[in-house]
Amino acid sequence: MENLMGLLRIHVQRGVNLAVRDVTTSDPYAVIKMGRQKLKTRVVKKNINPEWNEDLTLSISDPNLPISIAVYDHDTFSLDDKMGDAEFDIRPFLEAMRMGLAGLPNGTIITKIQPCRENCLAEESCIIWSNGKVVQNLFLRLRNVERGELELQLQWIDIPGSRGL
Repeated sequence: MENLMGLLRIHVQRGVNLAVRDVTTSDPYAVIKMGRQKLKTRVVKKNINPEWNEDLTLSISDPNLPISIAVYDHDTFSLDDKMGDAEFDIRPFLEAMRMGLAGLPNGTIITKIQPCRENCLAEESCIIWSNGKVVQNLFLRLRNVERGELELQLQWIDIPGSRGL
């Protein structure tokens, strides 16, 4: 607990145009990893545009660790097929959190992160002030696969007794 900075809530919104791994569709689920932590969404049956709308929460003690996300096709009688992966860095989000921005108008853009070779962003990612909180919307392009994107939103949760940001 003494190393814990706080919690990162990752809202796994949806997948877009994911790869087909069964005959005409897939049964996708997402796995998020950071260090030794591993979280998983539910399986959405027969859908290459799944709407998960799930909140997964990671404990953050080392913000320099990348967060990886992989999508798999659930199979009953064989190993699950990989449907791509992506990675993202939370340091820009945490820097925006440290700015102490209370009182900004709702919807104010704090910073923008451009897609580049070093990240998996499919489009510009904005860190915004929304309803009294800093949030980041991410559209990630999956790697090692023919197609597919994921839509996520990051939100910070302070924990009493943690070292904080």
